[in-house]
Amino acid sequence: MNWQVLIPLLLLLAVIFMIGIWSNRKLNQSSSFISDYFLGSRELGGLVLAMTMAATYGSASSFLGGPGAAYTIGLGWVLLAMTQVATGYFILLVLGKKFAIVTRRFQSVTLIDFLKTRYQSSTVVIISALSIVIFLFSAMAAQWIGGAHLIQSITGLSYLGALFLFAVAVLVYVIIGGFRAVAVTDATQGIIMFVGTFILLIAVVMAGGGIPSIMNDLTTINPNLVTPFGHDGQLNAAYVTSFWILVGVGVVGLPQVAVRAMSYRDARSMHRALMIGTVVVGVIMLNMHLIGVYARPVLPGIEVADQVIPMIALETLPPWVAGIVLAAPLAAMMSTVDSLLLLVSSSVVKDVYINYFRPQASRSHVKKVSIGFTAFLGIIVFLLSINPPDLLIYLNLFAFGGLEAAFIWPIIFGLYWKYANKHGAIASMLVGIVSYIAIYQYNATYGDLLGVHAVTIPVVLSCIAFVGVSLLFKQKPYYFEEALS
Repeated sequence: MNWQVLIPLLLLLAVIFMIGIWSNRKLNQSSSFISDYFLGSRELGGLVLAMTMAATYGSASSFLGGPGAAYTIGLGWVLLAMTQVATGYFILLVLGKKFAIVTRRFQSVTLIDFLKTRYQSSTVVIISALSIVIFLFSAMAAQWIGGAHLIQSITGLSYLGALFLFAVAVLVYVIIGGFRAVAVTDATQGIIMFVGTFILLIAVVMAGGGIPSIMNDLTTINPNLVTPFGHDGQLNAAYVTSFWILVGVGVVGLPQVAVRAMSYRDARSMHRALMIGTVVVGVIMLNMHLIGVYARPVLPGIEVADQVIPMIALETLPPWVAGIVLAAPLAAMMSTVDSLLLLVSSSVVKDVYINYFRPQASRSHVKKVSIGFTAFLGIIVFLLSINPPDLLIYLNLFAFGGLEAAFIWPIIFGLYWKYANKHGAIASMLVGIVSYIAIYQYNATYGDLLGVHAVTIPVVLSCIAFVGVSLLFKQKPYYFEEALS
């Protein structure tokens, strides 16, 4: 066991647990357990908001799966990944002030709270909760697996032992601290990610003899590695363009990201987060995916591509520096999985259990159920992660696509179209989910339908379904001014 590498990671965990304890004290002092545990009492400033968005979005797929794919596919995957630069900008631009104002006046603590009040439909609530549970289990499993791989490569523990260690570390501080612990920890981890990517990129370039030498080596290995089309030429223009829907504009439909647009303090915080978040996401994505490509000549023949980041860090950096740098991907995975845990927990506890079974539940009962269910979710995901897939990024992107197909139009039309109604929302969600799963399975068997990513066609079909059915069952126009008065 390499203690020089391990000690910085243990120090990071110690800081995280201290944040969790501090957040737990704030939680106990709060007048509303639900609002504080699941939304941090809407007190996030600009820096914390930007970092929690970046850290939540930047996950195992960004720090292990993405660089692993770049290692295999080449610079084409870097180009593909950079479509994510505008993610934070789109989220706060599309949702922004209106979403924050509306959810405050609706007293919405979760995204499903907003949908329930906007559409006045228990069917919308049930479909939303099921979608979040089903698809986010895939996303959470990806983080658990990534964390286990990283800890395994550093400590020499078995995969199962590393998985257990990661699960316990995340569950402890999420359960005791709630959303505030998640957000403040995300800010800490976001800074680590930002700095760590620069350090590792410089080390890899130096180990490869400079960028010109690395590019020559890549061309020798496979000329396609330095083209926009990938190692096998499959990254065509249609696929790259459609991928932007998945990791660009479509991210507006991700519940774990949208909920952050409900949690900031004021307009100034949102504007600051918009600028900081765009820069941070852009730098992290560019650096991490370039590292994956540049590592190919330095460490050729890596069999499990998802392990390229820990392997190249241990190869090119002094042990204690490697420990600090490897805290970045560990931070990314922990900050994503903590957010997903709270999101799934809030969807079941707040949006289903309390709304329909125990609306008069006491604070102590809600607290016990919330913490208990969060722990239960962690155990289930742990069991699902015991047999990991080959490439984490595909597991994560599957979850992203399913959530976007389900939620993007109910959120956007719900905010901006006065004729949006529950019939359109239900039709849109069902069409989006069913068509996405069907097309995803088709693509896995026969190749990409029409040469585009699996999320593209379902997003279009769900939009058509929403507009068509809303107009077919046209209701009285919905004006937020009246609803909020």
